Amino acid sequence: MEEKWWHKATVYQIYPRSFQDSDGDGVGDLKGIISRLDYLEKLGISAIWLSPVYKSPNDDNGYDISDYEDIMTEFGTMDDMDQLIAEADKRGIKIVMDLVVNHTSDEHRWFIEAKKSIHNPYHDFYVWRDQATDVRSNFGGSAWEYDENIGKYYLHLFSKKQPDLNWENPRVHEKVYDMMNFWIEKGVGGFRMDVIDLIGKQPDQNIFENGPKLHDYLKEMNRSTFGKHDLLTVGETWGANPENAKLYSGTERDELSMVFQFEHILLDQQEGKEKWDTKKINISDLKKVLEKWQVELGDEGWNSLFWNNHDLPRIVSRWGNDKEYRIKSAKALAILLHLLKGTPYVYEGEEIGMTNFDFQDIEQVKDIESINMYSERLEKGYDKEDIMYSIRNIGRDNARTPMQWDDSKNAGFTTGIPWIEVNSNYKEINVKNALEDSNSIFYTYKKLIELRKNNPWIVYGTFELVESDENVFSYLRKYNGHEYLVVVNFSDDKQIFESNKVLVQKIIDNGVVVDNLKHLELEPWDAFAVEVTE
Repeated sequence: MEEKWWHKATVYQIYPRSFQDSDGDGVGDLKGIISRLDYLEKLGISAIWLSPVYKSPNDDNGYDISDYEDIMTEFGTMDDMDQLIAEADKRGIKIVMDLVVNHTSDEHRWFIEAKKSIHNPYHDFYVWRDQATDVRSNFGGSAWEYDENIGKYYLHLFSKKQPDLNWENPRVHEKVYDMMNFWIEKGVGGFRMDVIDLIGKQPDQNIFENGPKLHDYLKEMNRSTFGKHDLLTVGETWGANPENAKLYSGTERDELSMVFQFEHILLDQQEGKEKWDTKKINISDLKKVLEKWQVELGDEGWNSLFWNNHDLPRIVSRWGNDKEYRIKSAKALAILLHLLKGTPYVYEGEEIGMTNFDFQDIEQVKDIESINMYSERLEKGYDKEDIMYSIRNIGRDNARTPMQWDDSKNAGFTTGIPWIEVNSNYKEINVKNALEDSNSIFYTYKKLIELRKNNPWIVYGTFELVESDENVFSYLRKYNGHEYLVVVNFSDDKQIFESNKVLVQKIIDNGVVVDNLKHLELEPWDAFAVEVTE
């Protein structure tokens, strides 16, 4: 496999609205991010995935773009953006832009023109039909909205303020590629592509994910934009499996560097139910899914590795134990993920063990998806407390509460009133405390990031699941005649682990003492990696 810079990289996702406010308006901004670059350099990351900072009316927190070549006023100016790219570059950090090209805002100039007349040159930039079908929006309700002026319905797979672009129209491609090249010329390090597997949709055939022309579009995009440069590209592909992930990320395919697949993230969803209806995760299922992606993708594609992002609840609250074992379980989850093959993504605050928020009332919630679900379920007769439990458990705002920098007012995020409440546990859980404690979660992440940069076995070694008790997740990585064993007690209970392997040297742990592998009594959330031999 040809070596790429992003094979050894760890990417850090910033949700700009919640990272650092520089001007006291309660909203994070680009100057705030610039002021925290030294912290990210210390962590050791190679790239920042920046959630959208483009001009937007903010119906879906920036994923509704009204101008791809301008910056949201709350976040700053294009000069600030240029400075961020330059300052990050000085620290060896690349900026990966969030590319949202399945849809625009209804306030984008293209859509404003499209609504004027069916003869307007921009009309066919969007998907229009005479009749609505029964397709539902991902945010609830119909995916079709009637426009009085045109006398037709337009498609919106998300908010009605996010009309879907018509990728059947080659002029849409040209405009999108021009915009991508605008950012490439500015010096960005790549693109994270929002719901990119939807651009090949064929709504009349009820095909939305992985449409028949999708890979043709991606090949053309590659040829016309990033393929000429050494950039990281990652597609958000909810419908991915190992077979089509090889198509997206195969080295000979000339499409993307990698995709985000979500099979593991859906394991705590009740079968046939909505995302809001969860169950306790079965660790055996998690083993099977991660093994499948590690083994079946092999060297034919490339994995992305993540527990968290801006759409997901905090992993230490979701699958760890954010009470008595918060620190230990956060480290265990990090060790398990970061020693797999692929490019790891760390979401802001994950590296200090930030937790879900204790939402008590819908007035505290800002996320359009959660608010829509609340209204729909109230109408259906659900109990209000049950609905709020779902939002506390799985809602997107859990990831969007402000970054906790220190124990001063508003956790050092803003001197004003934060756009969304700060988690009340910020006095204990914050960056300042983490940096002052050599045993903090931060330093486990820092070490894992450093290990990947300097150890080819983590980057290119093979993967083999080790037979163990259900709640012990253990695997071997093999590379150039060497073997490395990773063991994690994925539970609040003591577990037994036994192996015939002989310990050669310790690599990383979260406090467990390992001197031989014959019979180990693992305490709750014990995790370690060691080099072994037969």
